[in-house]
Amino acid sequence: MTEQQIEDALIEKLVDLKYSYRPDIRDRATLERNFREKFEGLNRVRLTDAEFARLLGEIITPDVFTAAKTLRNINSFSRDDGTPLNYTLVNIKDWCKNDFEVSHQLRINTDYGHHRYDVILLVNGVPCVQIELKTLGVNPRRAMEQIVEYKGDPGNGYTKTLLCFMQLFIVSNRDRTYYFANNNARHFAFNADERFLPVYEFADEANKKITHLDDFAESFLKKCDLARTISRYMVLVVSEQKLMSMRPYQVLCRAAFGEVHRRGQRQRLHLAHHRQRQDADLLQGRHALERKRAHPQMRLRRGPQGPRPPDPRGVHIGPRRHGGVPAHGRPPGGPLPEGAREVHR
Repeated sequence: MTEQQIEDALIEKLVDLKYSYRPDIRDRATLERNFREKFEGLNRVRLTDAEFARLLGEIITPDVFTAAKTLRNINSFSRDDGTPLNYTLVNIKDWCKNDFEVSHQLRINTDYGHHRYDVILLVNGVPCVQIELKTLGVNPRRAMEQIVEYKGDPGNGYTKTLLCFMQLFIVSNRDRTYYFANNNARHFAFNADERFLPVYEFADEANKKITHLDDFAESFLKKCDLARTISRYMVLVVSEQKLMSMRPYQVLCRAAFGEVHRRGQRQRLHLAHHRQRQDADLLQGRHALERKRAHPQMRLRRGPQGPRPPDPRGVHIGPRRHGGVPAHGRPPGGPLPEGAREVHR
């Protein structure tokens, strides 16, 4: 397969995973226009052109660590009239509810040329994942070298455009697929053995490597899975000012721990609800006993059994079908008291 065929197949797979395909996002202008639309919709605000330009000037930074914090936090912006605007770039309360889009062949100009990116994944208009593809005969490490070269070029898109929010890089030749975190230059280089550190291959619960691009997309790039990877399974190391992506076994352990925690929460909620019902039943019985003590003549209802009280109007009430003591002491079949008339209910 050619690189173009691999790219087309990946985009088709991502569309099957419910990504929105955005072939119109091809340059910096369309990238920023799409981001503005998503930003205003998420924060329920309408920015003027001057305000949006100033916002971009505040959030775009060559510092990867600072951009990563901005992506995950609530930030503040002062509008032209002086009113403050607290905003987020993505839905940080529920990452799964963000808009997930895929674009390809995005072109960004640099100081001395331009860069073209194979596939970009956007979360609420913010480019968070870059996928670089090679043909089957090319080692994916060549794509790693290309990314390092792109980041080293003066005026590159990672320092002066929304690409500064890039969190993950994925490289693949379809048969072998790797991923690694973005970082500042001092944490983003090859070592003496020309091996990128740290770079991972994803794995399942049995620690079996998931290397084929289609299988990797199914396991790693589902919208909520990718959201959890960025929001939960990436660590911001403040002391070193760098991003770290958890290893596959750490991701699985964290997910299993989270499931146990959620199961425990459900059990605690069930027990609390059960105790609440018990307390309500006990309180209801206590109130009934207090009413009985306050009004001794009041009978507690015990169903259909028992005699009926005499009718104060002097109307004789006949015996019930199930028996009982007749009113006025009249035996069954005997004569009625004087002045009484028989009424059956």
